[in-house]
Amino acid sequence: MEGPATTAKARVGVREGGRWSMELEQAIRGRRSVRAFEDRDVPREPIDKALELASWAPSAGNLQSRDFVVVRNEETKEALAVAAGGQDFVAEAPVVIVAVANMERVMHYGKRGRELYAIQDSAAALQNLLLALHSEGLAATWVGAFNEAQVIRILGLPVHAKPVAILPVGYPAESPAPRDHLPFGEYVHDEKW
Repeated sequence: MEGPATTAKARVGVREGGRWSMELEQAIRGRRSVRAFEDRDVPREPIDKALELASWAPSAGNLQSRDFVVVRNEETKEALAVAAGGQDFVAEAPVVIVAVANMERVMHYGKRGRELYAIQDSAAALQNLLLALHSEGLAATWVGAFNEAQVIRILGLPVHAKPVAILPVGYPAESPAPRDHLPFGEYVHDEKW
C-alpha cells in the first residue's frame, strides 16, 4: 500500500504537473558534469524553473544571499570563457549562469557573513540548481576556475557581489561515465576525526 511519503515522491520518467520529474537519488547519482552541448537553444522556462528551485536551498538566517546572472549573449559568453582560463565550452553552451554571492544581504553577520555565509548560501543553491537542471533534461558543469576581477567587470557586478561559479548549461551532447568516489569510511567519521 502506498502512503503519502511514497505517492508524493517523484518517480523517474513520470509526468507530474505537466513536466517530467525523477527520484532524488536518481537525480543525484545520475547528474554528471557535462562540457559538450547540443547546438540548440534552451527555452527560458526550464532555466527559470531551475533557478526558482535553487532559491529553495537553505541559507543563513534565510537571507538568501545569492543571485544569478543568466547569460545568452555570445560576446559575453566568449568573454566569460576567456575569464575562465580559456575553457571554450563555456562559450559554446547555449546558456551560462553565473552564481553570485550577495554580501549585502548578510552584512549584519559581519565578516563571517560576507566571507562564509554568502558563499555557503551560493553553494547550497548551486547544488539545487544543478539537480533541477538535470531533472529538466539539461546538463551543466560547475566552473570554479576563473579570474574573479574579469567576471565582475564583464557582468558589471556591484561591489557587494562576488562571483562564485560559472555554469555553462545546455542539452548534453555527451554522457560521461560515473566518476570514482571515495569509500564511505574515508569521508565519514563517527564522533571524532
